[in-house]
Amino acid sequence: MQDFIVIGGGIAGVSAGARLSHIGRVTLLEAEAALAYHASGRSAAMFEESYGAPSVIELNRASRRYHETENGGVLSPRGLMIVAKQGQEAALAHDLTSMMIERISVEEACALVPILKARTMVGAGYHADAWDIDTDLLIQNFAREIRANGEVITGARVQHITRLATGWEVTTPKGTFAARTLVNAAGAWADQIAAVAGIAPLGIQPFRRSMARIPAPEDCDVSRWPMFMGAGESWYAKPDAGALIVSPADADPVDPHDAWADDMVLAEGLARYEELVTEPVTRMISNWAGLRSFAPDRNLVIGPSPRDANFLWFAGQGGYGFQTSPAASQLLADIVAGSPSELGQDTVASLSPARFA
Repeated sequence: MQDFIVIGGGIAGVSAGARLSHIGRVTLLEAEAALAYHASGRSAAMFEESYGAPSVIELNRASRRYHETENGGVLSPRGLMIVAKQGQEAALAHDLTSMMIERISVEEACALVPILKARTMVGAGYHADAWDIDTDLLIQNFAREIRANGEVITGARVQHITRLATGWEVTTPKGTFAARTLVNAAGAWADQIAAVAGIAPLGIQPFRRSMARIPAPEDCDVSRWPMFMGAGESWYAKPDAGALIVSPADADPVDPHDAWADDMVLAEGLARYEELVTEPVTRMISNWAGLRSFAPDRNLVIGPSPRDANFLWFAGQGGYGFQTSPAASQLLADIVAGSPSELGQDTVASLSPARFA
């Protein structure tokens, strides 16, 4: 019998498994044929320290050093700019204040992203302290840690979960596995996994986020452009492998599934993007969607179920899974080991599943 079974091979599962592998033997079970197949493989991949709810921001700050230094680091410079058209003045002011971003002139914004439509803009903000995350490298770093004291098994979709006197038994097409502690890191499927295990669901809700890859504007090297977004997160765009990815920043509640982009939602989002750029979108190279899953209060859920101390929740990462993963997974390991956390007590309480009891 292992010490931990982790269900889910996205950033939540692999980071949790990596931290717990220093405490005991870990088996990570992923339903798909590869790690990070769903939301984690479809992320905008940004580290923005001031992005998110207060508990998320504290996790971001506590994660920064790991992202910068561990295994040589996974960050590279990107920058973040917010742009506003007429009627978005209040949204821009709120964004600049909440994310601690400095206001810049329209001319300065156009120097950073030359395709911006200056005559349509009423303001902008920018700060350099936003970074690309090498998400594949981060996933592989965590997976390597697990394999040093455990195993990663793909194609192992959960079929049955049985509570034993000594722990848990999980049946999959790859076999039956047993461990003293079960970690629910199943992303959009977290509530479903809980129900199969006989644990009350928490109301984890997946929301669809769509993306389109479009060609870079002719004669433009976009590699040094910042990520740029409409005020109020009405859309965003980011350089990606010589092209641009553009999202309508949609958040439509859906059931857990292998998500795909909605054509109408993409069209509406691309139209909002086009209002502020000089280059029309004439074609898409590709499009996709991922599911960002939130608890009802939009905070992450980290820790033991009040009904069963050997059932650990590690869910509700929303769009913050990669940037919070070092600190969030360390908190989970600290809870299991009974070690003090570097996070504030109020933050730890705001993340605990006990808040739903």
